Amino acid sequence: MAEVKYSQAMKKLTDIISQIENEDIDVDELSKKVKEAVGLIKVCKDKIEKAELDVKSIVEAFEKGK
Repeated sequence: MAEVKYSQAMKKLTDIISQIENEDIDVDELSKKVKEAVGLIKVCKDKIEKAELDVKSIVEAFEKGK
């Protein structure tokens, strides 16, 4: 499976939420969409955590180089 970019995951998640809020999803599709949304939330959360660690590492390296 190709890596999903954060912006792509957020767009898909926003679309799903909008469909649910507007009741545009058939009941038969609802569980599938909720499962997809949970997966997208995990992707976004993992990417945010990785970015946070990367930034922290860069700042620490910068501080050591002073």
